[in-house]
Amino acid sequence: MSSRVRQLPGGGRAVEVEPNRLAGWFERFGRRHEGVARTSEAADVVRVSAVDGAEAVVRVPFGGLAEPGGEAEGLAISGLLEHVSRSRRLGLVLVRHGAHSIGVVRDGEVVSSTTDRHYVQGRTKAGGWSQKRYARRRAGQSRKAVSSAAEAAAELLLPVRRELDGVVLGGDRAALDELTADPRLAGMLAAAEPRVLDVPEPRLAVLREAAGRAVSVEVEVREPQ
Repeated sequence: MSSRVRQLPGGGRAVEVEPNRLAGWFERFGRRHEGVARTSEAADVVRVSAVDGAEAVVRVPFGGLAEPGGEAEGLAISGLLEHVSRSRRLGLVLVRHGAHSIGVVRDGEVVSSTTDRHYVQGRTKAGGWSQKRYARRRAGQSRKAVSSAAEAAAELLLPVRRELDGVVLGGDRAALDELTADPRLAGMLAAAEPRVLDVPEPRLAVLREAAGRAVSVEVEVREPQ
């Protein structure tokens, strides 16, 4: 499986790495940058600094490290590796205007799910009253689609909420914000992981792929200038 990479604001890149590949990724990072000078392991952030000035940072997911190792020379990420390798049951919520796919996943595999689509018209360049009527119709369709996603999330996830080790979101941020406005879901979604997965229109196949990504670690890499 190839790693997903996205560019970071202000420079650098973020690389998605599966938990079982994380140790090897950091070893290769050290070899590429003249070795690892030091590691800073706090509860919420692990920072690995290379000899040549490169830096790799992990925002620790799923509650952070219970016993962070602090400052150490060289590569010292045993606490991080143990944390991200634990078995976890997660809620996964993928929403775009017009489609949703909600699932319960364990260790990257979907164990239960619900997926649906709703027609939402595309945008138009027409003007005048016709445009306003079109915009109202589209807004109504979008609200109906988000309402359907909220119902699905409430039915599937709320009964097992106390059994979940975390919630991961994906899709369109505007649609997710609308979903969070549902009072039944507000608390659960507000406590979701800050990373939002970038996914296409949610379908079952997209949910299955996202289930593997949900347990992956995002490493922020910045090279020396």
